[in-house]
Amino acid sequence: MKHASEAPLSSVFAAHRLRLVGSVVLFSVTMVAGTALLGLSGGFLTASALAGLAGLGGSFNFFSPSAGIRALTMVRIVSRYFEKLVGHDATLRIARDLRVWFFVRALPLAPGKLGNTRTGELLARLMGDIAEVDGLFVRAIGPLLAMGVVTVAALLAAWLVYWPAALLLLLLALVIGLWVPLLAVRGGNRGEGERAQRRASLRTLAFEGLEGAADLLAQQAQGRWIVQVDEAARKVAGSDRHRRRHLLTAQLLHGLCASAGLVAIIALALDGHAAHGLAPALAAALVFMTVALLELWAGAGLAWQSLVAGRVAAARLQAIVEQAPAVSDPSRPQPLRDAGPMTGLSLHGVRFAWPGQARPVLDGLDLDLAPGQRIAIGGDSGSGKSTLSLLILRQADPQAGQLLWNGQDLRELALAQWHQQLAWMPQGAPVFAGTLAENLRLGDAGADDARLWEVLERVRLADWARATGGLQQWLGENGATVSGGQARRLALARALLRPGPLVLLDEPTEGLDVDTANALLADLPAALGGRSLLMITHDALPAGVVDVQYRLQGGRLQRQ
Repeated sequence: MKHASEAPLSSVFAAHRLRLVGSVVLFSVTMVAGTALLGLSGGFLTASALAGLAGLGGSFNFFSPSAGIRALTMVRIVSRYFEKLVGHDATLRIARDLRVWFFVRALPLAPGKLGNTRTGELLARLMGDIAEVDGLFVRAIGPLLAMGVVTVAALLAAWLVYWPAALLLLLLALVIGLWVPLLAVRGGNRGEGERAQRRASLRTLAFEGLEGAADLLAQQAQGRWIVQVDEAARKVAGSDRHRRRHLLTAQLLHGLCASAGLVAIIALALDGHAAHGLAPALAAALVFMTVALLELWAGAGLAWQSLVAGRVAAARLQAIVEQAPAVSDPSRPQPLRDAGPMTGLSLHGVRFAWPGQARPVLDGLDLDLAPGQRIAIGGDSGSGKSTLSLLILRQADPQAGQLLWNGQDLRELALAQWHQQLAWMPQGAPVFAGTLAENLRLGDAGADDARLWEVLERVRLADWARATGGLQQWLGENGATVSGGQARRLALARALLRPGPLVLLDEPTEGLDVDTANALLADLPAALGGRSLLMITHDALPAGVVDVQYRLQGGRLQRQ
């Protein structure tokens, strides 16, 4: 069985195949019942009228056809209800699992591969493309399969009644149910791909405009941005108009072919009655069944269009997640060594350059971090501090040199093994909309309330938490209800909940005023509880926070 991070997109649908098959069966039953109901009703009404004209009302069998009509009506109502129930249940489950599938496949690509994709573009893939794919079965595949089942059943019934009518219905099915819809989606992959890209561009512009609204206002650039958004919106509208024109053209052709087909089936039924003794009720049933089929085939164009759009959206999702990750697990991961002396983290001769850049960011870097030791690394912007933290997190591997943990090369370990040794606080760690407890348990989902209060005490947030509602107090999105210092302490508490022996902090005082930053740093040694610390920072540190300070310059570390 494939790991979740390797499973193809089709596996999401395969996991719900029973519900999807049930939905198609119920959809087919609904369509068959509806078509048979119209055919039987037409034949019954015709036979009833002729019996009344001929004065044969007393001998005419009203009960069997009327019982059949009532039965088909009930079957159609019940199957329609359960078809909606099962189909929408499957769609919602698929929508959930598609998002999980996308996250599981995409997260290992961050930041190395996803860094080249704009956030708004990723958001568009997550919202627009997944929305196209999750309803693919209900909007396209299911209806098309059900139409095929109903068409075959109708052709068999027509063949038993009057075989020339079956041949005519087959011709109408090929023209109206297949040729006309395919004509409507000709060049569909290219057109739908262009439409999806334009919609993604509009979403990206809108998202980035909202995110950077303050900067746009400060630079008085709102007008230029609105012009770009308007232009993107016009392109989306143009793609939608082009799509609708194709669909309307198909509907016009459908109407013309359906009218001609209906006239032809009426003529054929009359000829069958006059020349071959076809019973009037059966002739009328053929005509009314044709009406039902023509109405059914009218939805084929939209279903085919949804199928093309869903396939294009699926290809766009695959294009993101099928990129090779910057770092992958070894074919045979080695277990962590738990015997012998603990030497901590060591970097020897590390050299790293980003793809496409000749000049290395790190060039022959050496570092030793002993168990329990606290080290800070500073440097100018662009000196490679963030790159160094990415290498330690193994979100990228160096082109030369080694990163060792207790003497063991990190490339020998599975990523999950190594990440269990780390407690990481990233630069700009967010506060999520949710309760205080929910935010903290991102560090350790199994932590009980007592442990949460313990870590809040260590970062000096316990008194504030008690005064503002406890662990169940609601925190606004992006920390809207907390101060900057409280948000950074909360992020630190979340990191400290991780049991890893190495704490990695990336710019922990970013955005804080001097007094708040110094207060946070002063509490840090006690909060660590004896764990090792590697802090990436450009700020000056108060005495006693760390044991050793380095400056990163020219790709190497210089001890301060």
